[in-house]
Amino acid sequence: MKQILDAQAVPNSLAEQIFRHPTSRAFQTWVSLINFWIFVSCLALAGETIEPFATTHSFWFNCIEYTAVAFFTLDYLGNLYFADNRVKYFFSFWGLVDLISIIPTYLQIINLSALQGTKVLRVLRVVRVLRVLKMARIALQDLELKLESSNPILTNLKIYFIALFSVVMISSTLMYYIEGSLYTPESIAHGQAALDDHIKENPLPENSPPEASKFMPSDPISGNSIPEDKRFYTSIPAAMWWCMVTLTTTGYGDMFPVTVGGRLVACITMLLGLVLFGILLNIVGKTIMVLLFGEHLTEETPATREEILKMMTKRNWISADRAATIELMSEVEIQERLKNF
Repeated sequence: MKQILDAQAVPNSLAEQIFRHPTSRAFQTWVSLINFWIFVSCLALAGETIEPFATTHSFWFNCIEYTAVAFFTLDYLGNLYFADNRVKYFFSFWGLVDLISIIPTYLQIINLSALQGTKVLRVLRVVRVLRVLKMARIALQDLELKLESSNPILTNLKIYFIALFSVVMISSTLMYYIEGSLYTPESIAHGQAALDDHIKENPLPENSPPEASKFMPSDPISGNSIPEDKRFYTSIPAAMWWCMVTLTTTGYGDMFPVTVGGRLVACITMLLGLVLFGILLNIVGKTIMVLLFGEHLTEETPATREEILKMMTKRNWISADRAATIELMSEVEIQERLKNF
């Protein structure tokens, strides 16, 4: 124990406190800053799909994106540098999430010739929504370490709303890309130009209806056309309304997908809505039991050796190898070792 206290007394650099010591004030400040820019960048991503608002304020959207990516880059490089195993972190799920959150923007800045296609650029913009998973990762870390609040209800509510925001952003963005991208103004103009060229080479019969010369977008999987009265997902905020209605199972029915890909996203969103609803009921139930019946939030049960070692490893008090050694020791051996401290 004396060795642990001595190690904790040694001052660390600010960067090391941010990326290696979850209990430090610097770590908590950095986490709050990253969460703020994740939230702002996701809202900006949604706003970029609203025209002519996006074109009018494109300068500010670019400023938000570049500033957010600068913070995300520092966060990624810091996590990579201070990781116990950098190669393992680089190929880990959360490491790839951190990388994906910044790569699309840098690829657009480089402006490679291979990325000039409208579809490729749209995909790169859509992939940016996965940075919302960084917020989910931070919430899971807070849950494991119980740093944010001594009140489990407040901690659970925070994680619930982060999960809700993540599902809404990802589902709405996927629906907009899969279904809404088929009838964006650019897609309609491109399809109409291709149809006009085809009609010039192969003129329509004289008795053809006027609709025959008008481009009609269609589902690339089923081939079914999408009429104008069923083109609902014109922006991410529009898709967010559909997503909230679907998640809460209220079922207004004013917006619904008509493509195979859109219906697949809708099915997954409905299932996630049931999961989120169950979690919310659990949190509300616990809150009612505490407020009305005076029950305790947590049961006072002694921590197991495994839990104590896990906590000490997370806070970098001992190494993983040392924790494994202590795990194999008997209680008598541990008591003898502690007498020497």
